Amino acid sequence: MRIFVTGATGFIGSAVVRELIGAGHRVVGLARSDKSAAALAAAGADAHRGSLDDLDSLRGGAAAADGVIHLAFIHDFSDFAAAAETDRLAIETIGEALEDSGKPFVVTSGTLTLAPGRLGTEEDAAMPTAHRRSEEAAMAVVKRGVRSSIVRLSPSVHGPGDYGFIPSLIDIARAKGVSAYIGDGSNRWPAVHRLDAARLFRMAVEGAPAGSRLHAVGDEGVPLRDIADVIGRHLDLPAISISHEEAADHFGWISFAASVDNPTSSALTQERLGWRPEHASLISDLEQGHYFKV
Repeated sequence: MRIFVTGATGFIGSAVVRELIGAGHRVVGLARSDKSAAALAAAGADAHRGSLDDLDSLRGGAAAADGVIHLAFIHDFSDFAAAAETDRLAIETIGEALEDSGKPFVVTSGTLTLAPGRLGTEEDAAMPTAHRRSEEAAMAVVKRGVRSSIVRLSPSVHGPGDYGFIPSLIDIARAKGVSAYIGDGSNRWPAVHRLDAARLFRMAVEGAPAGSRLHAVGDEGVPLRDIADVIGRHLDLPAISISHEEAADHFGWISFAASVDNPTSSALTQERLGWRPEHASLISDLEQGHYFKV
């Protein structure tokens, strides 16, 4: 297939591009800059110039493709509502371009949209209070004759080159002189290796049924205390408990993620699509040491 990929040069997207090309697909990636276009060319993909808020570029890229994987998101936490609206409009626009085609369209969401404190499954809908409307938009596209599916990413998609929550926790520990967790640290994050996530996106665009929700989850739930312990040991810093009242000041913009209990299963994804996580678990990946090289 000729697959149009947004976010194709990002941490996850670049792995998805390599996975797709390795499976024999032709990839066209959305490129905002000459640097992005050059990175796509180096990976063996074609570049389609445009951006997430350039709806004409999205429409053109999708219309010329046999399928679309939408990974791009503007990670501006100072105005998350605007970023979420840009994402919703992008999904709606791509859906319009694919209308009545039966073509695959894989939309990205996250397990943090699920109700906390209980094991989330693929049959659970996103919380109505979730600010990001990706899943609602993807389900609307199904009604327009598109084979749209959703891949929910774990809060930690880990591996060399990660610049998400785990590096942020490490940076905070270095700055504060302690590796902290909140309360007893029993709240859990699901996690997945970047290469396992990339394989799931490829399998989704190839064969996920319309309307299906898939979980890119390798570890169902890693206690934050265990993550803090590993970070502390590698940085030679104490791992300590802080109170919920201290969390916002200590963790800043990731205090919500640091406190949430988000255990999530991928059992139905594995059963229905035949996907299996094969790469290192989060703790094993941290123990390899590459996260701590300055």
